[in-house]
Amino acid sequence: MAAKDAPPRWDRKMQQRLARGEAAALGELYDRFASLVHGLAHRVLGDEGAADTLTREVFAHLWEHPETYDPKRGPLRTWVAAVTHRLAVERLRASETAALPPGGGSLAELERKVRRASVAARADYIVHSMPAPLRAALDLAYFQRRDYRQTAADLGVTEDEARRRLRLGLQLLSTAHDAGTPPGHGGAA
Repeated sequence: MAAKDAPPRWDRKMQQRLARGEAAALGELYDRFASLVHGLAHRVLGDEGAADTLTREVFAHLWEHPETYDPKRGPLRTWVAAVTHRLAVERLRASETAALPPGGGSLAELERKVRRASVAARADYIVHSMPAPLRAALDLAYFQRRDYRQTAADLGVTEDEARRRLRLGLQLLSTAHDAGTPPGHGGAA
């Protein structure tokens, strides 16, 4: 990247192609981000069919509103994740509100459920977006129950480097509770 705040070239070109209505651009966008969109949708909604439907709706939204992507606010991937997250949370709220018995359901319970799903989706996004060395260290420590010494040995790095990677990875994950949307785009879409 030439300038620190300049978006990657592919992101800028993709936005321009979408704005011109190039169908091939939508196909490329889908190929690149469909697994991200579907994974986030499934994480929030907890249902494969709903995630499939929302994935289609997200790409329709991206196709119809490419101008809502602001390259100054972050990469295209972050925008796609933010749109997915927003639409998934809206869908979850709507479906859960409709399922509440008249006068007997608690909106506070619904909001807690939505918040948990939102935080889980954000954590999932963070883990999949973090640099591979951090993700590998967290994987060894969390899923394989290695301490930092074993993690260092398994990764072939110093113990200090293993501790640094674990600390940075955990710091990134701790931001999942800070907001309900992926970093860089707040709730804007």
